[in-house]
Amino acid sequence: MTAAYRSTSLHLAFTGLGGALLALIALLPHAAPAGAEDAAANTGAARGGFEERVLFEAAQDPGYACYRIPAIVTTTRGTVLAFAEGRKHNCGDATDIDIVLKRSTDGGHTWGPLQVVDPGDGDTHGNPAPVVDRRTGRIVLASTYNEGRDDAANCDVPCNRTPHLQYSDDDGANWSEPRELTTALRPSGWNSWYATGPGHGIQLAHGPHRGRLVIGVNAESHDGVHTSANHAALALSDDGGAHWRLGATDTHPIARDDTYRQQPSELTLAERDDADIYVNGREQGGTDLGNRDEAVSRDGGASFASPFRALPDLYTPMVQGAVIPLRPGRWLFSAPADPDRRRTMTIRSSYDQGRTWESTDHGRRVTADWSGYSDMTVTGPGTAGLLYEAGKHDARDEIRFARFTEDWLGPRRGPDATTPDRAPGAAGAAVLGGARPVEGRVGGALAFDGEDGAVRLPYRAGLPLGEREFTASLWFRYSAEDGEQPFLWMGGVGGAPQVSLRGEPAAGRVAAQVTAVAGAAPARTSTVYSAGAYNDGEWHHMTLRRAAGRLTLTVDGTSTTVPDVPGSVSRTTTFGVHVGQKPDAREYLTGELDEIRVTSRDKTVLWLPLDTVDTPAP
Repeated sequence: MTAAYRSTSLHLAFTGLGGALLALIALLPHAAPAGAEDAAANTGAARGGFEERVLFEAAQDPGYACYRIPAIVTTTRGTVLAFAEGRKHNCGDATDIDIVLKRSTDGGHTWGPLQVVDPGDGDTHGNPAPVVDRRTGRIVLASTYNEGRDDAANCDVPCNRTPHLQYSDDDGANWSEPRELTTALRPSGWNSWYATGPGHGIQLAHGPHRGRLVIGVNAESHDGVHTSANHAALALSDDGGAHWRLGATDTHPIARDDTYRQQPSELTLAERDDADIYVNGREQGGTDLGNRDEAVSRDGGASFASPFRALPDLYTPMVQGAVIPLRPGRWLFSAPADPDRRRTMTIRSSYDQGRTWESTDHGRRVTADWSGYSDMTVTGPGTAGLLYEAGKHDARDEIRFARFTEDWLGPRRGPDATTPDRAPGAAGAAVLGGARPVEGRVGGALAFDGEDGAVRLPYRAGLPLGEREFTASLWFRYSAEDGEQPFLWMGGVGGAPQVSLRGEPAAGRVAAQVTAVAGAAPARTSTVYSAGAYNDGEWHHMTLRRAAGRLTLTVDGTSTTVPDVPGSVSRTTTFGVHVGQKPDAREYLTGELDEIRVTSRDKTVLWLPLDTVDTPAP
């Protein structure tokens, strides 16, 4: 481990002639720094515009038990700065933590040795949030401190956490001493939790506030008894980071029973061409659907145009993610795509500057491994760098750096084939992968190949069933002898609220499951099973009815009833409706389905006859 060089008086200003010289230098090739590590040793040759290496790992860079919380920026000279938390004694969030850094002067191909930017000295110094001032070249680094612990437990609530700031004027080689910004950026009522970023901030390039630095922060308040409110906010500086103030703030109260509508946190930012600031954040268990939230500021970060809104069908687990404009016509979003657990890091694109995002099946998978926090930067024309937590066994095993091109991402995909949803006001459902039309029990049907065939409904407000009674029915035919055979899945997956109808042939049964959540209590599950698997290759009809505190599963007229669990089957989770596929894309049906219907209060929620597939014109 190499100690960082530290300076308290870095005053070099890259303006005027110096700025022009700096721009010229940025165009010149850079030699690898002394002690640079060879990326090829970890990845071999780049594959089709993608190369990857392990950048931070305990075995590779000893002195730390683990590395977490990546953040990354590209300087005006083209140097890529990769930050992380070096956690000394364990992987806990409140242990002795240093902010560490590696530098690359060749676009992320090779990297210099580990530097300590901000030593914890027994305390927690973390949540790195770097931002580059492109007028001067200065790199500003915000961070958050709290008292460290000897064990792996979290900081006690309320946790006194304070914002700090330091900077570098020589491309990250040397750093100023950190200074505290509590008076400027943490109101006295934000006394329970406070966090900068983590991940890069932005400098505005358009509009009347051009040049302003903007960093996302989140905080909580405590009333002496419990956590009483959550705050998502933007921190602003108009003088290159010398002075800061709070701008846009969205506050959500937390009720006495510890329920709340939203808790947007760990914000990632990008500026649109019209100078609007797009803000996307982690949703931490609010009653609104989805694990992601978004808001927009139209006045340079001074206020939000409206409160944060949830994104039910932007699939991620509860985790930090990152947004960058790769170019004006294509933005990127990095996060695990598994809606249940931190795994399957995926890059998804937006072609309208964050107003809509492509679905997970249109995104580009980086890895199927466990994966967690991430950040991104543009390293060159049409090329991005992704710094992300990952591991074969745990998302906290290591931090990887992936460098990829737009060619590797692929072009924008055209519209999917569709099959009609006959429910009132519904659009067509997407037909994915190897799903194909066959003769059905009632007219046509769809066959699913067990590999990637599925049907997915686009989200609409009428799909979530909430606490209501309902009836779901379908025809199925399959002969598989093992695996989980998903017929219909509504809601989340894992321990999240959901409704699922599936075959379990190895266990000799068909299963219907309801997982529901009420108030602030943990989710509870009730599952009802049939007496057989019905995997004889013949058509069978199944119905799940939730009514009067009971769940009743009926297959070919034979019913089994169990007690229901109270609460909502579609709350505090991502939300999707999947046919022939488990929402985490880990299981697919090998079989056929026909006439899928869900009704509630005598109203049709969805109706998929599966009679036809409409293929879009080329």
